[in-house]
Amino acid sequence: MGRDGNKSCFACCFSTPTTSSSSSSSSSSAIKLLFFIVPLILVSFIVFVLVPRNSTWALIYSLPPSTSAVAAAANSSEKLGASVYAESSQQVLDLPSRVVKTVDVGGSSGEATLSDSDEVAVNRSASPQLSAVEAVTKFQELNETKEYSSLNTSITDSDNLNITINGTPNNATTSSNETIALPLKHNRQVRTKLDKVEAGLQRARSAIREAKNGSQLRDPDHVPVGPMYWDAKAFHRSYLEMEKQFKVFVYKEGEPPVFHDGPCKSIYSMEGNFIYKLDVDTKFQTKDPQKAQVFYLPFSVAKMVRFVYSRDSRDFSPIRRTVVDYINLVAQKYPYWNRSHGADHFMLACHDWGPEASFSLPYLEKNSIRALCNANTSERFNPVKDVSIPEINLITDKLTGLMGGPSASRRQILAFFAGGVHGPIRPVLLEHWEDKDEDIKVHKYLPRGVNYYDMMRNSKYCICPSGYEVASPRIVEALYNGCVPVLISKSYVAPFSDVLRWKSFSVTVSVDDIPKLKEILMNISTRQYIRMQRRVLQVRRHFEFNSPPKRYDVFHMILHSVWLRRLNVRITDDHGAVAN
Repeated sequence: MGRDGNKSCFACCFSTPTTSSSSSSSSSSAIKLLFFIVPLILVSFIVFVLVPRNSTWALIYSLPPSTSAVAAAANSSEKLGASVYAESSQQVLDLPSRVVKTVDVGGSSGEATLSDSDEVAVNRSASPQLSAVEAVTKFQELNETKEYSSLNTSITDSDNLNITINGTPNNATTSSNETIALPLKHNRQVRTKLDKVEAGLQRARSAIREAKNGSQLRDPDHVPVGPMYWDAKAFHRSYLEMEKQFKVFVYKEGEPPVFHDGPCKSIYSMEGNFIYKLDVDTKFQTKDPQKAQVFYLPFSVAKMVRFVYSRDSRDFSPIRRTVVDYINLVAQKYPYWNRSHGADHFMLACHDWGPEASFSLPYLEKNSIRALCNANTSERFNPVKDVSIPEINLITDKLTGLMGGPSASRRQILAFFAGGVHGPIRPVLLEHWEDKDEDIKVHKYLPRGVNYYDMMRNSKYCICPSGYEVASPRIVEALYNGCVPVLISKSYVAPFSDVLRWKSFSVTVSVDDIPKLKEILMNISTRQYIRMQRRVLQVRRHFEFNSPPKRYDVFHMILHSVWLRRLNVRITDDHGAVAN
């Protein structure tokens, strides 16, 4: 057959025979055709079964959360950021259970939390088998909270979802880069009340950060403006956020006169008045401790000195035991002190021994917010954590007769002081200026027939030296009477310094410069003095005592300072607090 025979066999496989063939030849052709087609069918079936229709996603899902999976997730998340960018300036995220500190490039601190629906995506499993892409995909589907205008999300770690939010900067030149670690290992299916409280605080932080570059808000009572404020817009937004959501739980344990009581008509009057006003307040006080951002310890140090301390013994330990016993009582009855180690609790004291009373318990001094008149940094007052409040000497529950004074141009006395000689500073002042100069009226005791408040109202500057302690009621008295305060003290943090820019409406003189007091005051131009005096009249509303309280008065400013300190702390359910 040779070559012709081979051609004949090939033709039998692929062409239709035109002539009849033998049975053996037909059978051979059918077998050859079957051997060719059956493998082709089997290969096609295997490919159809084993290869999914969306092979790319199946491959990523099958991978562990490694670098390649994380990179794929980042690409997916960039699409989310692009779609949300035009609608929101900074996404508010509520971390479901743990709160992690975040710091921007400018040094300010912040945090992010996930909303109710977001937590489902982040907390669906604490297992490491959850891939990064799966979490991001769920995050995209559920991330519907759009309250701000810029969100860029990226995944940069295989164990944690590290979401980087580039939001509105605190100033025009520095952008804010905040990294929020969302741990998948800490799983809770249901958000706690604390999570919701922290979420609300985070929304407030975001609003305050954005306020600086925003437009001025309207307010029927008062719009903070001017150089008297470090940041008027941020303060205004913070105050409005406080009014909107700040809640205080007042512990009901304890009996008067040491608890839920205090002096209302003395230089320690802020202790009693604050306790009374907060006890009957319905706006800020909450009966549900789970809704509270802070917890108030309603004891009066002034009352302890009167009813617990024995003057003959000179033993301070009874006051210490009273403080320790009270905190032990509320710590055993409620979980909140132990949860934060006191970081979301605050005390208020105007007595000189207020700091000493706080030393009774380490956590009270180091963690809790201490609102003190005696704001002395040399006695461990911490301006970051603690609050300086004004010392106000109230004779009645009204300010009738304590406010007023002529305009700046009608004040004839350059400077005035009258008061007892105690502490290290006043003897120096009296030594150099008592009855030494007609322009500097310094007296130990006022001459008969001379009214103290009339002297203040006719003076341009009112000298406010520290006594035994750094605080002095003369500061508020000067503001009430339109007199520019001259602060002479050591280690004193002026009230509400977190909001008010004291150097714009007061003069600070060091103890060493007391001999040059007149020279310092005379070097202030008339124009500058008039500006300072006008600012005194503008800021004194923040030091006014009102019954009932009015917006932006001293009661609300104390609350606002406590509110600011609470914004600097994040509380977790695992018995911890993180400072921003």
